[in-house]
Amino acid sequence: MTSTRSTPETDSATLRKGRLGVIGIVFFVVAAAAPLVGMTGAVPVAIVLGNGAAAPGAYLVVGITLLLFSVGYAAMSQRVTNAGAFFAYIGRGLGRHLGSASAFVSILAYLAIQLAIYGFFGGLLGAQVGLLPWWAWSLLAWAAVTLLSLLSVDVGAKVLGVLMLLELLALVLTSVAILADGGPEGLNFWASFNPAAILAGGLAGSAGIAFAFAFASFIGFEATAIYGEESKDPKTVVPRATYLAVGVITVLFALTAFAMVTGMGASQVVERTVELSTLDGVPLADPAAVLFSLATEYVAPWMATVMGILVLSSLFAGLLAFQNAASRYLFALGRGGALPTPLSHVNGRGAPSTASLTTSVVTGLVIATFAVFQLDPVLNMFYWFSGLAVVAIVLIEILVCIAVIAFFRRNAGSENAFQTLIAPVLATIGLVLGEYLLMSRFGLLAGTVAEGVDPTVSSWGLSPIGWVLVSLPFVLLLVGYLHSLWSHTENEALVKDVLS
Repeated sequence: MTSTRSTPETDSATLRKGRLGVIGIVFFVVAAAAPLVGMTGAVPVAIVLGNGAAAPGAYLVVGITLLLFSVGYAAMSQRVTNAGAFFAYIGRGLGRHLGSASAFVSILAYLAIQLAIYGFFGGLLGAQVGLLPWWAWSLLAWAAVTLLSLLSVDVGAKVLGVLMLLELLALVLTSVAILADGGPEGLNFWASFNPAAILAGGLAGSAGIAFAFAFASFIGFEATAIYGEESKDPKTVVPRATYLAVGVITVLFALTAFAMVTGMGASQVVERTVELSTLDGVPLADPAAVLFSLATEYVAPWMATVMGILVLSSLFAGLLAFQNAASRYLFALGRGGALPTPLSHVNGRGAPSTASLTTSVVTGLVIATFAVFQLDPVLNMFYWFSGLAVVAIVLIEILVCIAVIAFFRRNAGSENAFQTLIAPVLATIGLVLGEYLLMSRFGLLAGTVAEGVDPTVSSWGLSPIGWVLVSLPFVLLLVGYLHSLWSHTENEALVKDVLS
């Protein structure tokens, strides 16, 4: 017999409205993308192992793909305003079973990327500053993030705003200085943005590697709709914030990557990147040294110092952004009844306090586990969880595109065909291709290559932990779907709130 239960909507289960405008949401989203971290960590690898001088073009293509995704995503935000965002959209378009299942994959993604950043943050400070072991630095950041997440969301936006402005300013100033100088060979747009160069080596080869790292750099942009309930006017703010965030990230990534190529010279960019990033005879062991060296050469030594500090602030900003994202997913599931109702509790400042504390408990336990078993914070924690996160997020983005198409076929309105069909179809094609590239190159992304396999030559070839990580989002989606399908308890509140 099917039973129903509902959760009354009270002030204690309602996020504080009117806290965020377009700029506030954009700060959260750009912070989640951690542009300085992407430019110091991913671009050098995309250049050397990927398509060389055409790496900026790969970032531009991925950005355009995600802009196409944003068209349907923004149109959907006009119809659905919920802290669950992704799973709410999938539930409305593809049914509550798949919507409920996708929610858990989204939570997995945001927890995973947050854990990856905790590992990188602690590992970086442990190596550069010392004084404390990596896990102690990670737990200090964990405590600060937990505290800020319990304050009203606009307080977090103000903190992120200051950090993000400094980070963006450093990247833009360095890029402009390099491009104004012209580097050793002058500006060579054709080498970086020529379609033939971007696809050189094929998707199964070097071009595929570049695209995989570019997709990994964009994670976090999709979080705009999560803050819809807390925005001043969600039907206006969310679409504008989505387009602005994706546009800013795309231009910033393509511009900075092109400046790095220009600064080293397009014809010798691979050799120079290897030279600058080599540490103790190991190429790409210190990829951040590439941008730092260019900043020293074309701006001044102080810029490299500032960037070194801002990498840490960028990581912290990402931690706070993903803490907010994960806690709002848990809040939405708790309010809908798919998870325990106390997760929907909101404190006096309008923040989802119980969900945020739950997020912190989970991440704190994982940090402690890695410390106890003496696993490396970067080689294990950062690479494993960042690879897992991006595979999970792209999977959910594909489902969102399909859900948008299905929803608007049943609920036609004033939206045009480009918003409801053409853009989502094109985005789906691009994202499916991106997911394949991410999975086939997962060994490079996550450092989980099987023994004896050369990941720059062979696709797949994963170690056992690699296969577990790359499969986990799909397994969780299937288990969640079957659980929802076979469950004899239909949650009226969940169906009404987000999944119908």
